[in-house]
Amino acid sequence: MRRVPVAGGRPYEVVIGPGAQAELGLVLAGTPKAAVVHAPPLAALAGAAVETLQTAGVAAEAVVVPDGEAAKTAAVAAGAWEEFGRLGLTRSDAVVGVGGGAVTDLAGFLAATWTRGIRVVHLPTSVLGMVDAAVGGKTGINTGAGKNLVGAFHPPAGVLADTDVLSGLPEAEFRSGMAEVVKCGLIADAAILDLLAADPTGRRDTEELVERAVRVKADAVGQDLFDTGVREYLNYGHTLGHAIERVEDFGWRHGEAVAVGLVFAAELGVQSGRLSRAEADRHRELVAAMGLPTSYRGDWAALQAVMRVDKKARGSSLRFVVLDGIGNPTILTDPEQDWLDAAWAAVSEAA
Repeated sequence: MRRVPVAGGRPYEVVIGPGAQAELGLVLAGTPKAAVVHAPPLAALAGAAVETLQTAGVAAEAVVVPDGEAAKTAAVAAGAWEEFGRLGLTRSDAVVGVGGGAVTDLAGFLAATWTRGIRVVHLPTSVLGMVDAAVGGKTGINTGAGKNLVGAFHPPAGVLADTDVLSGLPEAEFRSGMAEVVKCGLIADAAILDLLAADPTGRRDTEELVERAVRVKADAVGQDLFDTGVREYLNYGHTLGHAIERVEDFGWRHGEAVAVGLVFAAELGVQSGRLSRAEADRHRELVAAMGLPTSYRGDWAALQAVMRVDKKARGSSLRFVVLDGIGNPTILTDPEQDWLDAAWAAVSEAA
């Protein structure tokens, strides 16, 4: 097993490798009760988690929520809270999130808010969940105003990234998760870029790529849990990416939207004089080789309006993560409108 420690006030470990789920009973040893939150397609995997917990002496039951982003609503959260009440969960108990990024976002939020906070353990079942959503303690649900605007910082008690489940992941979902992996390469770990250049599918070196991406996130989270400094750099490509998701009513996969956002952010870096044309072209070429989109045609005015209520916005200031050269992220506040328009043209005209 590959093990990545995440530092902070409540340190925990991310376990990566085949069969990692088997450690669930160890992580929650001595816990009286647990609610295993999952979407219908993962009933078998959630059932195995329930059985693992019951064998370890934990009274566990499954709580079913909708699949994908449809799970991340106030109505679904309210229904789950009622289920927790029926199960009699107290502060001594725990939540287990089994699924992709949407389910672990929801499970973490439920755990953060039930009796003002109980433990949560994540069993991410997608690349996106393993390298991003399940690690770092960000939890959240969506509203009509935008993505993840309601949430809490609530670090998990552990993350078990069982890579066995990735073999059955649809190719489009696997590829989508790789957008977060290449992002980590662009902001911090050039070895990721080399691995993906050698095999753009990411299938050959999956475990190493997942571990490296988790280490990038763990380093940022360990220094900055509350997203006020270096952790913000993990949002590279996400300002436009989240806006695309919102405008498309979450019809685009997260990684696909972020891929376009990476190309946009690179072009914005060029416009602001921080990134060379060759470095921006490297973004586009690598993302394209991975089978991810590099362009998007939509309502630019609507996208800008959504970006202004992004979590990284401060008052009336629009803020983007850009690169001052590969591996050196920084924050660009209130970029010139001409820069934004030129970056938009670079991703929209090819669509």
